[in-house]
Amino acid sequence: MDIFDADRLFMKQALEEAQQAALLGEVPIGAVLVYEGKIIARAHNLRETTQNATTHAELLVIQEACKKIGSWRLEDTTLYVTLEPCPMCAGAILQSRVPRVVYGARDQKAGCVDSLYHLLNDERFNHECDVTEGILAEECGQILTDFFKALRDRKKAEKKARLASNDVNGL
Repeated sequence: MDIFDADRLFMKQALEEAQQAALLGEVPIGAVLVYEGKIIARAHNLRETTQNATTHAELLVIQEACKKIGSWRLEDTTLYVTLEPCPMCAGAILQSRVPRVVYGARDQKAGCVDSLYHLLNDERFNHECDVTEGILAEECGQILTDFFKALRDRKKAEKKARLASNDVNGL
């Protein structure tokens, strides 16, 4: 299997994690961390579930992998994530020494790998990552688009129902 096939295979696993997040009402972002050709950690966003801003998929997968490896250094690993990492996650990736990051869709509002900043390739840091972008980008972007459209539609329907209820109750 060549690197492109492996990247697609592991990104599909990250997409499965994103789908799990969506089922929980979480922003559908998923991540897997691969070591020696095997997934050693997998996670999805849990920020709404935990009410904790730090429970992004990338941070959760890094924490799980560190426990499994028994070290904070995640050398010789590859992180697959469905959305371009934010500044917090990019910082954790650098601090944990992940050498390679593969992501699906760009994040024009918070992405700090390519969109807003280039944190993973900034020579001023003591670590840099090889980055591959755009693996299954359409699928990774579509799950987010669908999620946020459904959320907007649900909020619009709830507002309409509240207004109708207020009209009936004479408010």
